[in-house]
Amino acid sequence: MKICLIIDDYLPHSIKVGAKMMHELGVQFVKMGHSVTVITPDDTLSKRFEITELDGVTVCHFRSGEIKNVSKLKRAINETLLSYNAWRACKDYLQQNPHELIVYYSPSIFWGQLVNKLKKLWGASSYLILRDFFPQWVIDNGILSEHSPITSYFRFFERLSYQAADTIAIQSPKNLEWFAKTSGTHKPLELLYNWASNTPILEQSNYYRKKLGLENKVVYFYGGNIGHAQDMMNIVRLAKNMLSIENIHFVLVGKGDEFDLVQQAIKIENLKNMTLLPAVSQAEFKAMLSEFDVGLFSLHRDHTTHNFPGKLLAYMVQSIPILGSVNIDNDLQEVIENAQAGYVTVNGEDDKLFENACKLQDEVLRKLMGQNSKKLLHDTFSVEVAVDKILDFYNQQKTKG
Repeated sequence: MKICLIIDDYLPHSIKVGAKMMHELGVQFVKMGHSVTVITPDDTLSKRFEITELDGVTVCHFRSGEIKNVSKLKRAINETLLSYNAWRACKDYLQQNPHELIVYYSPSIFWGQLVNKLKKLWGASSYLILRDFFPQWVIDNGILSEHSPITSYFRFFERLSYQAADTIAIQSPKNLEWFAKTSGTHKPLELLYNWASNTPILEQSNYYRKKLGLENKVVYFYGGNIGHAQDMMNIVRLAKNMLSIENIHFVLVGKGDEFDLVQQAIKIENLKNMTLLPAVSQAEFKAMLSEFDVGLFSLHRDHTTHNFPGKLLAYMVQSIPILGSVNIDNDLQEVIENAQAGYVTVNGEDDKLFENACKLQDEVLRKLMGQNSKKLLHDTFSVEVAVDKILDFYNQQKTKG
């Protein structure tokens, strides 16, 4: 079978978890004997269209304006043009290479027009992997008003994206319940957790520990977006509360709209137990993670949706325990704690977060929870589980047709 994957960011240059997940999905499809094409924008292209190959996956790059780490206005304009630019650049190739299944990833919300064109052209089934309820999370955080014309604009394209899907896959049970009640779409919904391939790095050199002077420390590591949705000051408060514990150090790696805020807080609070580093490649991220002890995450307490950060999968792959904060009633807390893979508190419960962080100083406990973390990945969040779900969807569509 020929499968078309559509995403706004892809390897090898991306540092985003979504790009990594979709590539692992594509590679797994290839291993099973399927042919996979990825359609993705590239703001560095001098020509309109280019085809490359990565690990057996054919990648169709089309020229696009920047959509990552740029102003909100510039990003909105360039994302709005994604479907148009993709069709304009890839039209000949797509007309000559029909596919049976389209799998598209959100964010971005602007793929609906392209997916509809391809469905009509190929007679293909379409499967939306919905990982980000935009613009809802922006509204929750007070960045946009529910009744703003800008919100209405985004809602229009959000609806187009949903309408183009034969099935919409949601990343957690409570998100599924929330989406069913609030989205207004009557499309079939199903649960599809995030996933990762089980390929840990076995690092022996302790290069980063030596480089950062952390050889005798318990290192709490955060890797990924350092932005408003993560409420990074939550982690800053934890580091401040743990300043007196000499054997603990925090390492934060990434980029985002709160990077400067964290950098400033480290200086103002004199957080000698925290190191902030810019984003690195996926390979370097994995190498760093292989040396450290605890995986950190944080979600803003005002979210009404229930995100499952992709970085947790990288922590599970490396068999390390998880420590984090979520918004109220997020079922991620239950998933991690039932598996005894780490500790999760509600954002704002600083005393409980501090208490849990202190527990993870214990090496025996970290090892046990790390083993449970790896088992949780294998049982629930593996790429094989994700592929089986998507192929089940396709087979059901064939039966209906």
